[in-house]
Amino acid sequence: MDTRSKPWHGVMVATALPLHEDLSVDFDGYAEHCRWLVANGCDGVVPNGSLGEYQTLTDEERAKVIETAVATVGGANVMAGVGAYGAAESRRWAEQAGEAGCGSVLLLPPNAYRADERAVVEHYREVARAGVPIVAYNNPYDTKVDLTPALLARLHEEGLIVAIKEFSGDVRRTYELAELAPGLDVLIGSDDVLLELAVGGAVGWIAGYPNALPVSSVELYRAAVARDLDTALPLYRKLHPLLRWDSKTEFVQAIKLSMDLAGRYGGPCRQPRQPLTEEQAAVVRAATEKALAEGLR
Repeated sequence: MDTRSKPWHGVMVATALPLHEDLSVDFDGYAEHCRWLVANGCDGVVPNGSLGEYQTLTDEERAKVIETAVATVGGANVMAGVGAYGAAESRRWAEQAGEAGCGSVLLLPPNAYRADERAVVEHYREVARAGVPIVAYNNPYDTKVDLTPALLARLHEEGLIVAIKEFSGDVRRTYELAELAPGLDVLIGSDDVLLELAVGGAVGWIAGYPNALPVSSVELYRAAVARDLDTALPLYRKLHPLLRWDSKTEFVQAIKLSMDLAGRYGGPCRQPRQPLTEEQAAVVRAATEKALAEGLR
C-alpha cells in the first residue's frame, strides 16, 4: 500500500554522494544514482543530508547537487537538506530549493550550540519565510537539541513545519506526537526503527540503506505501513544487521561499502570521515554479502 499523497511521504532516500578518486563530486554519477533509485521503487531523494556529506561541500557544489536531483527525478520528488549553522544561511538554502522546484526541505534545529526553545522557534520561523514546506529533523545526538513532542506541537501549531524526521530512536514518541500534534506527519528517521515507527503511524521514511538495496527496502516499508507483519517482520530481521549501521557514527562509510558490494558505486568519503577500520569493514561486508546471498537487492 502506497499512502504517498504529499511530496514528503513515502520512501525518500537520503542519497549518498559519489565522489571521484580525487574527491571531486561525480555529478553524472549522482544523476544516474537518483534515476536508479526511483526506477527501483523509491519515491524520491533527499540530497545534501549528512549521508550526502553536505558539510564538506562548497556552496557551488551544494547548489549543483540540488539542481542535478531536480533535473533527474523532478522537483516534487526532492526534499533538499538545508541544514546550516545559522538560520539566515538555512533560509537562503531553502529559497534556493524553492527556486529549483523542490517539494519540501529538511531542516535541523540550530546546531552550533545547545539552543534553547526560544532560539529553536525563531530558527524555524526564519526559514519558514522561504515559503517551502519544512520537515523538521530531530537528531539530539549530533545537534544536542531535542525536538520534543511538545516543542514540535508548538512549531506545527504555528504552521512552521509539516512533518518530523524522527531520529531519537524513542519509538514511544510516535504516540505522544499523535496526541499533541495529530496533523503532524511522522517520518522514520533511522533505518533500525523502521518497523516500530511504521506500525505507530509513520507516513514516510527518510532512508539510508535503499542506497544499496532499494527493492527489498521498499518492500519492507510498504509491508510495514500496511501492517503486513507476515511479510515485514522476516524481511526486517534479515535487513536489520545492515539497517542498524544507519544510527552509527560511521553510517556514511558503511552504506557506501554496501553499495560497492551490491554493484553500485559507493566510493570514498571526504574528510573528516575516515575509512572504516578493518574490523568494521568486515562486519559490514559479511552482513551485506549475507543479504545479497539471501536474494535481497
